[in-house]
Amino acid sequence: MKIAVIGTGYVGLVTGTCFAETGNDVICVDIDQQKVEKMKNGEVPIYEPHLDVLFDRNIKQGRLSFTTEIESAVESAEIIFLALPTPPGEDGSADLSYILGVANTLGEIIKDYKVIIDKSTVPVGTAEKVTAAIAKNATVDFAVVSNPEFLREGYAVDDFLKPDRVVIGTSDEKARKILESLYKPYVRQGNPILFMDEKSAELTKYAANAFLATKITFMNEIANFCEKVGADVDKVRIGIGSDQRIGNRFLFPGIGYGGSCFPKDVQALAKSGEEYGYHFGILDSVMSINEKQKTIIVPKIKAYFNGDVKGKKIAIWGLAFKPDTDDIREAPALYIIEELLAAGAEITAFDPEAMTNVKELLGDKISFALSRDEAAQNADALVIATEWQIFRTPDFNKLAEQMNDKVIFDGRNLYDIEEMKELGFYYSSIGRELVSK
Repeated sequence: MKIAVIGTGYVGLVTGTCFAETGNDVICVDIDQQKVEKMKNGEVPIYEPHLDVLFDRNIKQGRLSFTTEIESAVESAEIIFLALPTPPGEDGSADLSYILGVANTLGEIIKDYKVIIDKSTVPVGTAEKVTAAIAKNATVDFAVVSNPEFLREGYAVDDFLKPDRVVIGTSDEKARKILESLYKPYVRQGNPILFMDEKSAELTKYAANAFLATKITFMNEIANFCEKVGADVDKVRIGIGSDQRIGNRFLFPGIGYGGSCFPKDVQALAKSGEEYGYHFGILDSVMSINEKQKTIIVPKIKAYFNGDVKGKKIAIWGLAFKPDTDDIREAPALYIIEELLAAGAEITAFDPEAMTNVKELLGDKISFALSRDEAAQNADALVIATEWQIFRTPDFNKLAEQMNDKVIFDGRNLYDIEEMKELGFYYSSIGRELVSK
C-alpha cells in the first residue's frame, strides 16, 4: 500500500518505518527542512532501540522516504496518517491546532478517496472535528479514522510489530477493509484487531494511559505508607501482583511517572470530563500525588545533610523519564535537579542517551559526566533517577572509593537492602527499610 505519515516524532517515525518494514511504500512528511535532510541521509532523529536498523534498511530498499511537500506525499498515498503533536494547553486540554491545520490543508489537496487516520492521542470527538475541517474544502469522498497508538518508548518497535491489539474506530466499511488488510501482517499470532466507533477508539487510548498512571500512583502511595509503618513495598508488590485480577506490571514504586504520554493524557482526559460536565476525582488525585512523588527524595536528601545541601556535590544517575529513551519530557530527574539547585547543591549528571536534550534545556547550570563513574567522583551523595541497566550492577567498592561519602538515594529501588547493609552504605529507597551506616 502507499502511505503518507504526516509528522515524524516518536509516533510518526516508528509508524512509518514499521509500515515500510512489511513492504508498504511510505513517505514521511515534516515541516522541518533540516530534520528531513538528516533523515534522507540516514540519520535517525530520536533514540529508540532497533529503530535505526529498520530505518536504514527501508531507506536503502526504497520503501521509506521523506519530504517537506505535503501535497506530493498526499497525492500518491491512499492512506494518510496524522501523527502530529497534541500538547497540553494552559488549561490542560489537548491542543488540536496542528491536526486541524493539516486537516484544512488536506481538504484543499485531496483529489480522490483517502483514508485519513488520527494516529495522535486525541480527545473524544476529534474525528468529527477533523472530518468537518476537511469537508469545508474537499470535493471528494474520504474517511476519517481513529487508530490510537499504544507504543511504549524504549519498546516502540516491538510494540508496533507485535501489538497486543490494534484499535480502529471507523463507521466507513471501505476504510475498515483497507485497514484490516494493512494491519493483517502484524496480528498473525492471533492478537485482535478491534473495530469500534470513532469516539470509543479515541477514549480507549486515554482510558488505558489513565488506568496505568493510576496503577503506578497507587503503588507509590502504598510505598510511602510502607515507610511510615515499617513494611517492605517489594514484598507487598509481589503479594498483590500475584493476584491475576491485578497483575504484576506497573506495580514498581519510584519517583513518579513522566514522559510524553501519561502526564499529558491524564490531564487531557480530566479536562475532557470538565467539558462534558463530569469530574474525574480519581484523576485529580493521581495528578496531585504524582507531582509530589517526583521530588519525594529531596526532603530525604536535605534531612541527611541536616537541612543544608549548599555546596554539596550531588551525582545524578539518569535524566530520561525512563530507560531506553532520550525523552526528558516531565522527567522526575529534572524536578529533583531544580529543587536541589535552588537549595544550593552542585549537580553532576550522567545518562546514556538524554544528556544532549538536558544540555539544551539547562545549559551550564549543572555539569555532565562522560560515564557513571565520572559522575560519582567526589560526590557527597548519589541519586538514581532512571533505571538504566548500566546502573543496576555497579562496582560498589569502586563507588565507595570514588565518592566522598557512601550515600545513595535510590528513586528506582535498584539495589538489595541486605547487600547495602553489608557494604556499609547509607541507602534510602522508596517504600523500603532505610539503611543507615
